[in-house]
Amino acid sequence: MASERLDAPELPDFTILKRLARDQLIYLLEQLPGKKDLFIEPELMSPLDRIANVSILKQHDIDKLYKLENKPIYSNADQLCFLIRPRVKHVKYIASLVNADKKAGVSRKYKIIFSPQKFYTCDMILEQEGIYGDVTSDEWAFYLLPLDDDIISMELPEFYRDYFLEGDQRWIGTVARALHLLNSIFGPMSKVYGIGRCSKMTYDLCKELLDEEDNIQKGRKPDLGLVFMIDRDVDYITPLCSQVVYEGLVDDIFRIKCGSVELGPEVTSSDKSVKILLNSQDKVFEEIRNEHFSNVFSFLSQKARNLQSQYDKRRGMDIKQMKTFVSQELKGLKQEHRMLSLHIGACESIMKKKTKQDFQELLKTEHYYRSLKTQYLQSYGPEHLLTFSNLKRAGLLTEQAPGEALTAVESRVSKLVTDKAVGKLTDAFSSLAKKSHFRGISKKLGLIPRVDGDYDLKTPKDMAYVFSGAYTPLSCKIIEQVLMRKGWTGLEEVTRLLNSIEFAEQLAEKNSFSDSHRTIIVVFLGGCTFSEISALRFLGKEIGYRFVFLTTAITNGARILESMTETKS
Repeated sequence: MASERLDAPELPDFTILKRLARDQLIYLLEQLPGKKDLFIEPELMSPLDRIANVSILKQHDIDKLYKLENKPIYSNADQLCFLIRPRVKHVKYIASLVNADKKAGVSRKYKIIFSPQKFYTCDMILEQEGIYGDVTSDEWAFYLLPLDDDIISMELPEFYRDYFLEGDQRWIGTVARALHLLNSIFGPMSKVYGIGRCSKMTYDLCKELLDEEDNIQKGRKPDLGLVFMIDRDVDYITPLCSQVVYEGLVDDIFRIKCGSVELGPEVTSSDKSVKILLNSQDKVFEEIRNEHFSNVFSFLSQKARNLQSQYDKRRGMDIKQMKTFVSQELKGLKQEHRMLSLHIGACESIMKKKTKQDFQELLKTEHYYRSLKTQYLQSYGPEHLLTFSNLKRAGLLTEQAPGEALTAVESRVSKLVTDKAVGKLTDAFSSLAKKSHFRGISKKLGLIPRVDGDYDLKTPKDMAYVFSGAYTPLSCKIIEQVLMRKGWTGLEEVTRLLNSIEFAEQLAEKNSFSDSHRTIIVVFLGGCTFSEISALRFLGKEIGYRFVFLTTAITNGARILESMTETKS
């Protein structure tokens, strides 16, 4: 079977998205000629650094850079530029600065750059605060940030709470425009599959944008063919499970932010922290990122031996060979050695943190929900009544009736519920399973693998390896089934149990662009986990497809729960 398998197609070069974003930002900054200070919203600092670093900004008349914080500013510049998300609190803060300058008789020019777009509310606030005529504003249409060869993030973590909790649809147009941009550069896309109300609304809006183009791209050979769109609330179980592939664990423990991670002294074995990019350019990481954690140590130790043998080649070299070695190999070996040390340190730190946790105790805690809820509210404050209400509204928590028992399948999967979730979700898994008809869905899709003996994690045969063979991510299984069936036929019962709407739309003639059909954009609305990415990468290798992940943000159980948490105002 393996010999008949098609090789996955090459990926398009998504770095063009960075270049487009950088060029547009430079153009906007130059609309305010001369020296200026730039104030950047904290959440935009990491994405901005991936697009245009400090030296590039300095080349375009940015004098000083500041983090936008809710406090007075001390700038002597005649021109101030603000780079922000379209949020009410930021616009009000900028208005307060402008009005303070007016009161003090300070005359400056002000420019607000909204990213990725400006909402009507922003103009309303500028008018209400009496500064509409005092500022100029622009939009930096920065929709898509390539984090790696196959991962593109919109870096909109608020999308999840805004839509799935508050019902706010303001970001749907943003995602539609992002898809339209991808289609313009790498399309035309030939077919779209989707599941979820948010996905359907986004697709409908994107289709309107595509229709306006009047078939400009008709007949062009695309880099991308198929699109699969999925709402996060179709599958809550997967992000609430503890991740066990290496990249997922690093995210759970150290928090990967915008494709990079900061590793503290406990990892670096020094008194300093180190920030590193985690992508396919790091050859050590590239080989272990999708591996089950149990396989990572053996790989790293073998890698260390291989590196040592490469260093040992220096012995017995003549001067000419040594010169070649130093100029061509030594730098790469040193970099690889540095990254190897950091990943070994990260693994050791992960092991220490994971072995401290007593999962049996955590599972016992899950069975005393009411007592735990009372204790939680007493410890952290009554405002968390709203937190529990949010969890219920989003479908993450329903109170289990006394005496209800878990099935064997649910007991098996409940052991995967993330430790961070236990304190707040408690027995949410069992109730979520009941509410979302998990038993029926699991049976229909075969989410729990049938295995004789131990599950082989070294050479896995299916996507369940990302959860130690106990569970196949529901989202990934749906994608696999739709691709295999070339549509939703035969999955009617699954979509009924999920209480979701599904759709399939042909955008180009059938059988055209057959090669590009094997490159699939999977659009996660509300966030995607590294476990899902690893699972679909595995599936792609098995069936000769290449998946590209477009997500509103990278997520995990802790992030989803944090987005539900209410704090004192």
